Amino acid sequence: MELREFFHATKVVTGAGAVAQTGDEVLALGGKKVMIITDAFLASSDIYKKVTDSLDAAGVEYITYSEVRPNPRTTDCDYTADMAKAEGVDVIIGLGGGSSMDQAKASAALVTNGGKCVDWDYIELPEYMLPVICIPTTAGTGSEVTFCAVITDEEKKYKMTVMDVIKLRPSVAIADPELLLTLPPALTASTGVDALTHAIEAYTAKVSQPLTDALALHAIELIAGSLVEAVTNGSNLQARTDMQNGSLLAGAAFINSDVGAVHAISETIGAWYDTPHGVGNSIFLPHVMKYNIPACPERYAKIAKCLGIDPTGKSDEQLANEAVDYVIELCETVKIPKLKELEYIKEENFEAIAQRSAENPLSLDNARDIDAAAYLDILKAAYAM
Repeated sequence: MELREFFHATKVVTGAGAVAQTGDEVLALGGKKVMIITDAFLASSDIYKKVTDSLDAAGVEYITYSEVRPNPRTTDCDYTADMAKAEGVDVIIGLGGGSSMDQAKASAALVTNGGKCVDWDYIELPEYMLPVICIPTTAGTGSEVTFCAVITDEEKKYKMTVMDVIKLRPSVAIADPELLLTLPPALTASTGVDALTHAIEAYTAKVSQPLTDALALHAIELIAGSLVEAVTNGSNLQARTDMQNGSLLAGAAFINSDVGAVHAISETIGAWYDTPHGVGNSIFLPHVMKYNIPACPERYAKIAKCLGIDPTGKSDEQLANEAVDYVIELCETVKIPKLKELEYIKEENFEAIAQRSAENPLSLDNARDIDAAAYLDILKAAYAM
Protein backbone atom coordinates (compact mmCIF):
# COMPACT_ATOMS: atom_id res chain seq x y z
CA MET A 1 0.00 0.00 0.00
CA GLU A 2 1.31 3.45 -0.92
CA LEU A 3 1.99 5.93 1.86
CA ARG A 4 -0.45 8.82 2.18
CA GLU A 5 -0.13 12.12 4.03
CA PHE A 6 -2.87 14.30 5.52
CA PHE A 7 -2.35 17.97 6.37
CA HIS A 8 -4.63 20.30 8.28
CA ALA A 9 -3.46 23.13 10.51
CA THR A 10 -6.05 25.85 9.96
CA LYS A 11 -8.02 26.96 13.02
CA VAL A 12 -11.71 26.69 12.07
CA VAL A 13 -14.31 28.82 13.83
CA THR A 14 -17.87 27.83 12.94
CA GLY A 15 -21.38 28.83 13.91
CA ALA A 16 -23.92 31.60 13.53
CA GLY A 17 -22.37 34.93 14.47
CA ALA A 18 -18.79 33.66 14.24
CA VAL A 19 -17.77 36.64 12.07
CA ALA A 20 -17.91 38.84 15.20
CA GLN A 21 -14.74 37.04 16.33
CA THR A 22 -12.70 38.38 13.39
CA GLY A 23 -11.01 41.18 15.33
CA ASP A 24 -10.03 38.88 18.18
CA GLU A 25 -8.53 36.40 15.70
CA VAL A 26 -6.44 39.18 14.14
CA LEU A 27 -5.14 40.16 17.59
CA ALA A 28 -4.36 36.53 18.39
CA LEU A 29 -2.17 36.46 15.28
CA GLY A 30 -0.34 39.58 16.49
CA GLY A 31 -1.91 41.68 13.74
CA LYS A 32 -2.07 45.45 13.90
CA LYS A 33 -3.02 46.36 10.32
CA VAL A 34 -5.23 44.25 8.09
CA MET A 35 -5.91 44.23 4.37
CA ILE A 36 -9.38 42.98 3.39
CA ILE A 37 -9.48 41.46 -0.10
CA THR A 38 -13.04 41.24 -1.42
CA ASP A 39 -15.27 42.18 -4.34
CA ALA A 40 -17.19 45.38 -5.01
CA PHE A 41 -20.59 43.90 -4.15
CA LEU A 42 -19.52 42.59 -0.76
CA ALA A 43 -17.62 45.79 0.06
CA SER A 44 -20.95 47.63 0.08
CA SER A 45 -22.82 44.94 2.01
CA ASP A 46 -23.83 44.30 5.61
CA ILE A 47 -21.44 41.33 5.58
CA TYR A 48 -18.48 43.65 5.08
CA LYS A 49 -19.75 45.91 7.87
CA LYS A 50 -19.89 42.95 10.26
CA VAL A 51 -16.23 42.30 9.56
CA THR A 52 -15.15 45.93 9.92
CA ASP A 53 -17.27 46.39 13.06
CA SER A 54 -15.37 43.51 14.63
CA LEU A 55 -12.04 45.01 13.57
CA ASP A 56 -13.06 48.42 14.93
CA ALA A 57 -14.09 46.87 18.25
CA ALA A 58 -10.68 45.20 18.51
CA GLY A 59 -8.84 48.41 17.61
CA VAL A 60 -7.40 46.93 14.44
CA GLU A 61 -6.54 49.26 11.54
CA TYR A 62 -7.58 48.07 8.08
CA ILE A 63 -7.49 48.89 4.39
CA THR A 64 -9.65 47.34 1.69
CA TYR A 65 -9.10 46.11 -1.85
CA SER A 66 -12.54 45.60 -3.40
CA GLU A 67 -11.86 44.76 -7.04
CA VAL A 68 -11.62 40.97 -6.95
CA ARG A 69 -12.77 39.40 -10.22
CA PRO A 70 -14.13 35.89 -10.81
CA ASN A 71 -11.12 33.74 -11.72
CA PRO A 72 -8.55 36.25 -10.35
CA ARG A 73 -5.54 37.01 -12.52
CA THR A 74 -1.85 36.77 -11.68
CA THR A 75 -1.53 40.52 -12.21
CA ASP A 76 -4.34 41.10 -9.70
CA CYS A 77 -2.35 39.18 -7.08
CA ASP A 78 0.83 41.07 -7.93
CA TYR A 79 -1.05 44.34 -7.42
CA THR A 80 -2.57 43.44 -4.05
CA ALA A 81 0.75 42.05 -2.80
CA ASP A 82 2.47 45.33 -3.68
CA MET A 83 -0.36 47.24 -2.01
CA ALA A 84 -0.04 45.16 1.16
CA LYS A 85 3.72 45.72 1.32
CA ALA A 86 3.40 49.46 0.72
CA GLU A 87 0.78 49.77 3.47
CA GLY A 88 2.68 47.70 6.03
CA VAL A 89 -0.09 45.12 6.35
CA ASP A 90 0.61 42.19 8.67
CA VAL A 91 -2.59 40.12 8.21
CA ILE A 92 -4.74 39.59 5.11
CA ILE A 93 -8.44 38.73 5.21
CA GLY A 94 -10.01 37.00 2.21
CA LEU A 95 -13.73 37.80 2.32
CA GLY A 96 -15.98 36.22 -0.29
CA GLY A 97 -15.98 33.15 -2.48
CA GLY A 98 -13.01 31.18 -3.74
CA SER A 99 -11.77 34.06 -5.90
CA SER A 100 -11.33 36.42 -2.95
CA MET A 101 -9.80 33.76 -0.73
CA ASP A 102 -7.42 32.50 -3.41
CA GLN A 103 -6.29 36.04 -4.25
CA ALA A 104 -5.74 36.65 -0.53
CA LYS A 105 -3.56 33.56 -0.20
CA ALA A 106 -1.54 34.19 -3.35
CA SER A 107 -1.00 37.83 -2.37
CA ALA A 108 0.09 36.84 1.14
CA ALA A 109 2.63 34.44 -0.35
CA LEU A 110 4.05 37.14 -2.60
CA VAL A 111 4.44 39.57 0.30
CA THR A 112 6.87 37.26 2.10
CA ASN A 113 8.43 35.42 -0.84
CA GLY A 114 8.74 38.18 -3.43
CA GLY A 115 8.65 37.77 -7.19
CA LYS A 116 5.58 37.70 -9.39
CA CYS A 117 2.66 35.32 -9.07
CA VAL A 118 3.64 33.52 -12.29
CA ASP A 119 6.96 32.57 -10.65
CA TRP A 120 5.28 30.28 -8.12
CA ASP A 121 3.33 27.74 -10.18
CA TYR A 122 3.62 24.50 -8.17
CA ILE A 123 6.87 25.81 -6.62
CA GLU A 124 7.50 25.16 -2.91
CA LEU A 125 7.55 28.43 -0.97
CA PRO A 126 10.76 29.31 0.89
CA GLU A 127 8.88 31.42 3.44
CA TYR A 128 5.53 31.22 5.19
CA MET A 129 2.91 33.48 3.68
CA LEU A 130 1.63 36.41 5.67
CA PRO A 131 -1.10 35.25 8.11
CA VAL A 132 -4.43 34.89 6.31
CA ILE A 133 -7.95 34.73 7.70
CA CYS A 134 -10.51 33.33 5.27
CA ILE A 135 -14.18 34.24 5.65
CA PRO A 136 -16.26 32.38 3.04
CA THR A 137 -19.54 33.91 1.86
CA THR A 138 -20.41 30.95 -0.38
CA ALA A 139 -20.60 27.24 0.33
CA GLY A 140 -18.59 25.89 -2.55
CA THR A 141 -14.84 26.13 -2.92
CA GLY A 142 -13.60 25.07 0.51
CA SER A 143 -10.73 27.50 -0.10
CA GLU A 144 -10.83 28.51 3.56
CA VAL A 145 -9.12 25.24 4.47
CA THR A 146 -7.00 24.52 1.38
CA PHE A 147 -3.29 25.19 1.01
CA CYS A 148 -3.45 26.27 -2.62
CA ALA A 149 -4.55 29.27 -4.68
CA VAL A 150 -5.71 28.73 -8.26
CA ILE A 151 -4.99 31.84 -10.33
CA THR A 152 -5.47 32.60 -14.03
CA ASP A 153 -2.34 33.34 -16.04
CA GLU A 154 -3.86 35.56 -18.72
CA GLU A 155 -0.84 35.42 -21.01
CA LYS A 156 -0.82 31.63 -21.17
CA LYS A 157 -4.61 31.25 -20.82
CA TYR A 158 -3.88 28.74 -18.10
CA LYS A 159 -4.86 28.25 -14.47
CA MET A 160 -1.69 28.10 -12.41
CA THR A 161 -1.50 27.00 -8.78
CA VAL A 162 0.38 28.52 -5.88
CA MET A 163 0.63 25.63 -3.44
CA ASP A 164 2.52 24.64 -0.31
CA VAL A 165 1.16 22.13 2.20
CA ILE A 166 2.77 23.93 5.15
CA LYS A 167 3.45 27.54 4.18
CA LEU A 168 0.23 28.42 2.32
CA ARG A 169 -2.34 27.26 4.86
CA PRO A 170 -4.81 29.87 6.11
CA SER A 171 -4.21 30.64 9.78
CA VAL A 172 -7.94 30.90 10.53
CA ALA A 173 -11.17 30.04 8.73
CA ILE A 174 -14.30 31.77 10.03
CA ALA A 175 -17.32 29.87 8.72
CA ASP A 176 -20.44 31.81 9.69
CA PRO A 177 -23.61 30.44 8.03
CA GLU A 178 -25.42 33.73 8.61
CA LEU A 179 -23.20 35.20 5.88
CA LEU A 180 -24.85 32.85 3.38
CA LEU A 181 -28.44 33.83 4.07
CA THR A 182 -28.56 36.43 1.29
CA LEU A 183 -26.59 34.43 -1.28
CA PRO A 184 -28.72 34.40 -4.48
CA PRO A 185 -30.22 31.08 -5.66
CA ALA A 186 -28.05 30.81 -8.79
CA LEU A 187 -24.83 31.26 -6.82
CA THR A 188 -26.06 28.95 -4.08
CA ALA A 189 -26.68 26.32 -6.76
CA SER A 190 -23.42 26.53 -8.71
CA THR A 191 -21.20 26.81 -5.63
CA GLY A 192 -23.15 24.00 -3.97
CA VAL A 193 -22.62 21.58 -6.85
CA ASP A 194 -19.00 22.75 -6.89
CA ALA A 195 -18.69 21.50 -3.30
CA LEU A 196 -20.39 18.24 -4.25
CA THR A 197 -17.87 17.85 -7.07
CA HIS A 198 -14.99 18.30 -4.64
CA ALA A 199 -16.37 15.59 -2.39
CA ILE A 200 -17.11 13.11 -5.18
CA GLU A 201 -13.76 13.61 -6.90
CA ALA A 202 -11.87 13.43 -3.59
CA TYR A 203 -13.54 10.11 -2.81
CA THR A 204 -12.91 8.59 -6.24
CA ALA A 205 -9.42 9.98 -7.00
CA LYS A 206 -6.64 7.43 -7.33
CA VAL A 207 -4.90 8.99 -4.32
CA SER A 208 -7.86 8.89 -1.92
CA GLN A 209 -7.25 7.62 1.60
CA PRO A 210 -9.36 6.69 4.64
CA LEU A 211 -9.17 10.16 6.22
CA THR A 212 -10.27 11.93 3.06
CA ASP A 213 -12.90 9.27 2.40
CA ALA A 214 -14.56 9.98 5.75
CA LEU A 215 -14.63 13.73 5.11
CA ALA A 216 -15.83 13.37 1.52
CA LEU A 217 -18.65 10.95 2.27
CA HIS A 218 -20.04 13.06 5.10
CA ALA A 219 -19.78 16.13 2.87
CA ILE A 220 -21.86 14.35 0.20
CA GLU A 221 -24.52 13.51 2.79
CA LEU A 222 -24.70 17.09 4.07
CA ILE A 223 -24.84 18.64 0.60
CA ALA A 224 -27.40 16.15 -0.75
CA GLY A 225 -29.62 16.81 2.24
CA SER A 226 -29.51 20.60 2.10
CA LEU A 227 -28.68 22.04 -1.34
CA VAL A 228 -32.17 22.16 -2.82
CA GLU A 229 -33.55 23.69 0.37
CA ALA A 230 -30.74 26.27 0.45
CA VAL A 231 -31.50 27.23 -3.15
CA THR A 232 -35.28 27.43 -2.76
CA ASN A 233 -35.37 28.77 0.81
CA GLY A 234 -32.19 30.71 1.38
CA SER A 235 -33.28 31.93 4.81
CA ASN A 236 -33.15 28.39 6.23
CA LEU A 237 -30.19 28.68 8.60
CA GLN A 238 -29.90 24.93 9.13
CA ALA A 239 -29.66 24.30 5.38
CA ARG A 240 -27.05 27.04 5.09
CA THR A 241 -25.12 25.56 8.02
CA ASP A 242 -25.15 22.08 6.49
CA MET A 243 -24.02 23.46 3.13
CA GLN A 244 -21.21 25.42 4.70
CA ASN A 245 -20.01 22.43 6.72
CA GLY A 246 -20.28 20.21 3.66
CA SER A 247 -18.21 22.63 1.60
CA LEU A 248 -15.56 22.92 4.31
CA LEU A 249 -15.31 19.14 4.73
CA ALA A 250 -15.08 18.66 0.97
CA GLY A 251 -12.28 21.23 0.83
CA ALA A 252 -10.28 19.44 3.52
CA ALA A 253 -10.90 16.16 1.66
CA PHE A 254 -9.85 17.12 -1.85
CA ILE A 255 -6.78 19.11 -0.83
CA ASN A 256 -5.43 15.96 0.85
CA SER A 257 -6.65 13.62 -1.90
CA ASP A 258 -7.12 15.31 -5.28
CA VAL A 259 -9.73 16.17 -7.85
CA GLY A 260 -9.82 14.88 -11.40
CA ALA A 261 -11.28 15.21 -14.86
CA VAL A 262 -14.20 17.46 -13.90
CA HIS A 263 -11.77 20.07 -12.67
CA ALA A 264 -9.42 19.58 -15.60
CA ILE A 265 -12.18 20.64 -18.02
CA SER A 266 -13.55 23.34 -15.75
CA GLU A 267 -10.13 24.91 -15.29
CA THR A 268 -9.61 24.94 -19.05
CA ILE A 269 -12.86 26.73 -19.86
CA GLY A 270 -12.38 28.99 -16.86
CA ALA A 271 -8.99 30.14 -18.11
CA TRP A 272 -10.08 30.45 -21.75
CA TYR A 273 -13.59 31.83 -21.41
CA ASP A 274 -13.80 33.08 -17.80
CA THR A 275 -16.57 30.58 -17.10
CA PRO A 276 -17.42 30.56 -13.37
CA HIS A 277 -15.69 27.58 -11.78
CA GLY A 278 -18.80 26.24 -10.08
CA VAL A 279 -20.81 26.35 -13.29
CA GLY A 280 -18.10 24.46 -15.18
CA ASN A 281 -17.87 21.76 -12.51
CA SER A 282 -21.64 21.40 -12.36
CA ILE A 283 -21.98 20.92 -16.11
CA PHE A 284 -19.37 18.19 -16.41
CA LEU A 285 -19.74 16.33 -13.10
CA PRO A 286 -22.35 13.73 -14.16
CA HIS A 287 -20.60 13.00 -17.47
CA VAL A 288 -17.24 12.38 -15.80
CA MET A 289 -18.96 10.25 -13.17
CA LYS A 290 -20.48 8.12 -15.95
CA TYR A 291 -17.08 7.76 -17.60
CA ASN A 292 -15.39 6.78 -14.32
CA ILE A 293 -17.84 4.11 -13.15
CA PRO A 294 -15.91 1.15 -14.68
CA ALA A 295 -12.85 2.08 -12.62
CA CYS A 296 -14.54 1.95 -9.22
CA PRO A 297 -18.25 1.01 -9.32
CA GLU A 298 -18.22 0.18 -5.61
CA ARG A 299 -17.17 3.74 -4.76
CA TYR A 300 -19.89 5.28 -6.89
CA ALA A 301 -22.35 2.88 -5.24
CA LYS A 302 -21.27 4.23 -1.85
CA ILE A 303 -21.74 7.78 -3.18
CA ALA A 304 -25.25 6.81 -4.27
CA LYS A 305 -26.10 5.70 -0.74
CA CYS A 306 -24.78 8.98 0.66
CA LEU A 307 -26.97 10.82 -1.83
CA GLY A 308 -29.95 9.04 -0.27
CA ILE A 309 -30.58 6.47 -3.00
CA ASP A 310 -32.20 3.24 -1.79
CA PRO A 311 -29.69 0.39 -2.36
CA THR A 312 -32.19 -2.46 -1.87
CA GLY A 313 -31.70 -5.21 -4.43
CA LYS A 314 -29.34 -3.18 -6.62
CA SER A 315 -25.85 -3.99 -7.87
CA ASP A 316 -22.97 -1.56 -7.50
CA GLU A 317 -23.26 -0.70 -11.20
CA GLN A 318 -26.97 0.04 -10.88
CA LEU A 319 -26.41 2.27 -7.87
CA ALA A 320 -23.51 4.04 -9.59
CA ASN A 321 -25.67 4.84 -12.60
CA GLU A 322 -28.47 6.05 -10.33
CA ALA A 323 -25.95 8.40 -8.71
CA VAL A 324 -25.27 9.88 -12.17
CA ASP A 325 -29.00 10.29 -12.78
CA TYR A 326 -29.37 11.92 -9.35
CA VAL A 327 -26.73 14.54 -10.16
CA ILE A 328 -28.30 15.27 -13.56
CA GLU A 329 -31.69 15.77 -11.91
CA LEU A 330 -30.17 17.86 -9.12
CA CYS A 331 -28.52 20.20 -11.63
CA GLU A 332 -31.85 20.59 -13.44
CA THR A 333 -33.71 21.23 -10.19
CA VAL A 334 -31.34 24.00 -9.08
CA LYS A 335 -31.22 25.40 -12.63
CA ILE A 336 -27.56 24.93 -13.55
CA PRO A 337 -27.11 26.23 -17.13
CA LYS A 338 -26.49 23.71 -19.90
CA LEU A 339 -23.26 23.71 -21.89
CA LYS A 340 -25.22 24.71 -25.00
CA GLU A 341 -26.44 27.80 -23.16
CA LEU A 342 -22.84 29.00 -22.77
CA GLU A 343 -22.90 30.22 -26.36
CA TYR A 344 -19.33 31.50 -26.26
CA ILE A 345 -18.08 27.90 -26.06
CA LYS A 346 -18.29 26.61 -29.63
CA GLU A 347 -18.29 23.00 -30.79
CA GLU A 348 -15.36 23.72 -33.08
CA ASN A 349 -13.26 24.41 -29.96
CA PHE A 350 -14.00 21.10 -28.29
CA GLU A 351 -10.90 19.32 -29.59
CA ALA A 352 -8.63 22.07 -28.27
CA ILE A 353 -10.44 22.05 -24.92
CA ALA A 354 -10.11 18.27 -24.75
CA GLN A 355 -6.39 18.39 -25.51
CA ARG A 356 -5.70 21.05 -22.87
CA SER A 357 -7.79 19.15 -20.32
CA ALA A 358 -5.79 15.98 -20.99
CA GLU A 359 -2.58 17.94 -20.37
CA ASN A 360 -3.81 19.18 -16.99
CA PRO A 361 -1.96 17.37 -14.14
CA LEU A 362 -5.29 16.77 -12.42
CA SER A 363 -6.05 14.19 -15.10
CA LEU A 364 -3.37 11.93 -13.64
CA ASP A 365 -5.36 11.27 -10.46
CA ASN A 366 -8.74 10.87 -12.13
CA ALA A 367 -10.43 7.62 -11.09
CA ARG A 368 -10.07 6.20 -14.60
CA ASP A 369 -7.23 6.85 -17.02
CA ILE A 370 -8.33 9.56 -19.42
CA ASP A 371 -7.02 11.04 -22.66
CA ALA A 372 -8.03 13.77 -25.11
CA ALA A 373 -10.37 11.43 -27.01
CA ALA A 374 -12.28 10.62 -23.83
CA TYR A 375 -12.49 14.30 -22.93
CA LEU A 376 -13.89 15.01 -26.37
CA ASP A 377 -16.60 12.39 -25.82
CA ILE A 378 -17.46 13.98 -22.46
CA LEU A 379 -17.72 17.44 -24.04
CA LYS A 380 -20.00 16.07 -26.76
CA ALA A 381 -22.18 14.28 -24.21
CA ALA A 382 -22.54 17.46 -22.13
CA TYR A 383 -23.38 19.47 -25.25
CA ALA A 384 -26.07 17.00 -26.23
CA MET A 385 -27.98 17.50 -22.95
